[in-house]
Amino acid sequence: MSSPVSCDSLWSGAAFVTMKEGQYQTIENGALAVLHGKIIWLGPKDAMPEIIAAEHHHFDGGIVTPGFIDCHTHLVFGGDRSAEFEKRLNGVSYAQIAAEGGGIISTVRATRTASEDELLASARQRLKHLLAEGVTTVEIKSGYGLDIDNEIKMLRVIRRLGEQEPVEIYATCLAAHAIPPEFSGDADAWIDVVCEQLLPRVAQEKLADAVDAFCEHLAFNPLQTAKVFTTARDLGLPVKLHAEQLSALAGSSLAASFNALSADHLEYATEEDAKAMAASNTVAVLLPGAFYLLREKQRPPVEAFRQYGVPMAVASDANPGTSPALSLRLMLNMACTLFGLTPEEALAGVTFHAAQALGIQASHGSLEEGKIANFVHWPVARPAELVYWLGGQLPCTVVYEGVRRESSL
Repeated sequence: MSSPVSCDSLWSGAAFVTMKEGQYQTIENGALAVLHGKIIWLGPKDAMPEIIAAEHHHFDGGIVTPGFIDCHTHLVFGGDRSAEFEKRLNGVSYAQIAAEGGGIISTVRATRTASEDELLASARQRLKHLLAEGVTTVEIKSGYGLDIDNEIKMLRVIRRLGEQEPVEIYATCLAAHAIPPEFSGDADAWIDVVCEQLLPRVAQEKLADAVDAFCEHLAFNPLQTAKVFTTARDLGLPVKLHAEQLSALAGSSLAASFNALSADHLEYATEEDAKAMAASNTVAVLLPGAFYLLREKQRPPVEAFRQYGVPMAVASDANPGTSPALSLRLMLNMACTLFGLTPEEALAGVTFHAAQALGIQASHGSLEEGKIANFVHWPVARPAELVYWLGGQLPCTVVYEGVRRESSL
């Protein structure tokens, strides 16, 4: 007879939607045991071994999913661009707004002016909305400082957020986001600063977990992007890329050639891009919020991604200009209604495949023994309800590293 298993907590009374391998793989009337913040047993309750738990938690029905992962955000920034949003709706073009000092440069100006504490406070308020909807892991990018000191400032704020809030945060250096106003007309010179001065310091101070860039005709070309990626690789930092949002530059194929964790946006990605991403297991991160707000017409090639087996993640892209989104669950619905994902694919996109997009799939993204005990109980009958409801907040119980997390709002 085997000895009893001891654990810190035992959770039961619900259907456990494990999302193993990116599929529901639901365990009806399941039970889950946690020890030291990790799952040590998961299965049908009637098949459970003898377990001695310090705490018992019993749900009255509903479902349990892995904690949500928002794998692409820009949550740290100064100011907002609601006035520009109103201008665009009143017929003022984006080019005219930019010529008047608006657009991303207005966010850069506000971010540079703000102190670390001010950036921390405003980012925390935005983050709380995501946490209230079951998010347990978030990626946050820099990219609104666009000089060495302010990029470092943003990355420090991101690290502080992770230290102070009950959520796991991954920092990405996106200094190659746009051409700084001081380098107007000389993108190569800024790329030199990023590669020769900024990234070595970021790596030395361990301020980032990855490096990103925006490969687009209004930002940086493939050669400039490759230089950033080569530097990141030499410094031991993984890469990801904003690619094919507005035009086809084969940026996602370039990302794949560097074994990038992900290529994001991808409205103009081609079949060749999909093949390259599949070969390198680079995740396609779909960002329906930006697609919606910009009223784009070109959709990402979801069928090609399916055909070649490219993992698809879904993220909020929370940012002040093109996706002021504070609900990852709303992005699930948009990914289905705008891009044609199934509810199962969408849910995998904020769990299993989102973990792949951050390179943490060995420990996150699904309910499996040995993984971090980040999970959410939802009082709904089936997983599709998480995608189905528009607006509002579904009540949920969030467990972060094995401990129930108090509501953030």
